Amino acid sequence: MNTDSLVSVLVDLIRRASTSLPEDVLAALQAAALAEPPDSSARQILQTLNDNAALACNRTVPACQDTGTPAFWFDLPDGTPTLPIREAVRTAMIRATEQGLLRLNVIHVPSGKQEPTNFAPGSPVLHFRFGPADTEPRVSLLLKGGGSENQSRQYSLPDASLHAGRDLDGVRKCVLDAVWKAQGNGCAPGILGVCMGGERVGAYACAKEQLLRPLTDVHPDPELAALEQRIFSEANTLGIGPMGLGGRTTLLGVKIGTLPRVPASFFVTIAYNCWACRRATASLPLS
Repeated sequence: MNTDSLVSVLVDLIRRASTSLPEDVLAALQAAALAEPPDSSARQILQTLNDNAALACNRTVPACQDTGTPAFWFDLPDGTPTLPIREAVRTAMIRATEQGLLRLNVIHVPSGKQEPTNFAPGSPVLHFRFGPADTEPRVSLLLKGGGSENQSRQYSLPDASLHAGRDLDGVRKCVLDAVWKAQGNGCAPGILGVCMGGERVGAYACAKEQLLRPLTDVHPDPELAALEQRIFSEANTLGIGPMGLGGRTTLLGVKIGTLPRVPASFFVTIAYNCWACRRATASLPLS
C-alpha cells in the first residue's frame, strides 16, 4: 500500500468536498432559483447561494465557514488492512487543516479545548465496508455542518402526537414534522437522509449515508421512490423557503434507506443536511 499516494488522494478528496459542490446539487440550486418569483427574497437567497458556491470553487476555499464533521465511507476488498488507511486519514486531516480546507472544528469534551490537528478519537468518523476480492477500493466523504446536524431527529412509531402509525404514511408524517420543526434553521433549503427501521445508533448512520446519493437518482423500490417524491413535493408546499424566509424551495431532495428492526421498535431517523451538501468520492490506490 503506497501511503504517500493514499494521503494525496485523501487530501484532494477533502479539498473537493470542502470547496466544490457536486454537479447535481448545483443544478438543483440553479433550478430552485428559477422556480421562485423574480423579485422574491427566496430567489435572491438562492442566487446568493449559487454565487457563493461558484466563488468557493473558483478560489478553492471552503463553501461554508463551518467545514463540518468529516465522515468517510471506505469500500474495500475483504481482508484489506485498515491501520494504514487510518494513519493516512490522520495525515490527510492534518495537511488539509494546514492548507485551510478545514477549520479547527474538533472540540474536546469536557475541556472545550480545540484539537489543532482536527484528528482525535472519534473524529473524523470512519466507516469500513468490506466486499469480495474484486471490490473496487473507493472512499466517499461527507462534510456535514453543525447547524444542520442540530436539526437531525429521530421518531419512534407509533407516534400519537402525529397520528402516525407503523406504515409509510407514518414515516411521511414524521419526516414532514421534522422539516416543519427545523423551519429555516440548518440553512434551508435542506436535503434529507432518512432511515426507516434499525436500532437508534445504526439508524442515524444509515440516514446520514443516504446523503451520499445523487439528488437525481431514483430509489429501486417503487414504493420508496414514490414516498421520497411525495415528501419532497409536500415539504415544498409548506412555505418555509430558503433560510426560513418563505418561498417554494424548502427541500432540494429526500433520500430514504431501510434497516431491519425488532418487533418492539420502529424508528424513523432523519439526517438533515443544509443546501451545501459537501460530498465527494475517489478511487483508492491500495496496490
